[in-house]
Amino acid sequence: MATHITAFPRELEDEAIYILREVAAQFEKPVLLFSGGKDSITLVRLAQKAFYPARIPFPLLHVDTGHNFEETIRFRDELVEELGLELIVRYVQDSIDQQKVVEETGKYASRNVLQTVTLLDAIEEFGFDACIGGARRDEEKARAKERIFSVRNDFGQWDAKKQRPELFDMLNGRINLGENVRVFPISNWTELDVWNYIREEQLAIPSIYYSHERETFERDGQILPYSSFMMVSEDEPVNTRMVRFRTVGDMTCTAAVESTAVAIEDIIAEILSATVSERGARIDDKRSEAAMEKRKQAGYF
Repeated sequence: MATHITAFPRELEDEAIYILREVAAQFEKPVLLFSGGKDSITLVRLAQKAFYPARIPFPLLHVDTGHNFEETIRFRDELVEELGLELIVRYVQDSIDQQKVVEETGKYASRNVLQTVTLLDAIEEFGFDACIGGARRDEEKARAKERIFSVRNDFGQWDAKKQRPELFDMLNGRINLGENVRVFPISNWTELDVWNYIREEQLAIPSIYYSHERETFERDGQILPYSSFMMVSEDEPVNTRMVRFRTVGDMTCTAAVESTAVAIEDIIAEILSATVSERGARIDDKRSEAAMEKRKQAGYF
C-alpha cells in the first residue's frame, strides 16, 4: 500500500519524557497501567528513555478481565521478561468472586466496566499515588477534557469541573491524603503519531494489530472476534475473515476491521484513509452518548 510517511515529531517524545520524570520526582508510588496495546507499549519505551541507564523506577499494572486476546497476554509476558520489568496483575474474576461486582449477562455482556472496581482496589492495595496511562485527547471527547495530571478524589472518582489549569509546563502534583493522580504523557499525541513512533523506534507489537485470519461474526454493523465467552445468536453466522485490530481491549467490546495490512507502513496508510476514528471500534463507547465520561467519573482510567 502506498502512503506518505511523515517523520515523528520528536518534541512530543521530549514532552512525554519530561512528564515521566516529573512523575518520578513528585510522587512516592507511581505505577504504569499496561494493557499490552500500542499506547502502553509506547509508554514503556518512553520510560526506558526517561530513566536510562537506570531501570524503570515503577512497576507495571495490568487489570486482566479474563476476556483478553491471547496474543496480547503472551506479548505482555514476553515484553516484561525481556526488559526485566516488575508486573502486577489483578483480575476482574477475583472481584466477581468476592461479590464486589456482578457479571453482566445477555447478548452485550462485557467485563470492561467491571475493571473499575478491580483497578481502584489495586490502587488502594499498593498505595499508588500516580497511575500513568496511554490515553490520548484525540481518542474520545471525554478524554479530551483530561489534564496531563488529572486528579481523582479519595474514592477514585473524576470530576471534569475540578480539573486544574495547565499553564505552560507547570505540572501540579500536589494532592491531598487519599487522592491520586492519573498521568497521561502522550495526551497530546494522535493515533498517527503513535504509529510513526512505533515505526521509527522499531517497536514490537502484538500480532493482532496486523492482518490475520480470525473467526468473526457481525453485530450491529461491526465485526466482532468469536470466542467461547461471547453469546452469538443463530442469525450471527461465524465466518473466517482477514482482519486486524486498531485498538486492543476486552474481546467482548473490541471490533475488528477488514484489512490486508501486514506491515507498519500498511497500517499508517489505512489510518490516513480511514473515515472512522480509532475508538469507533470500541463497542463499550457506544452504550450511550456519554458512556466513557460516566465510566471515568466512577473511577475508570
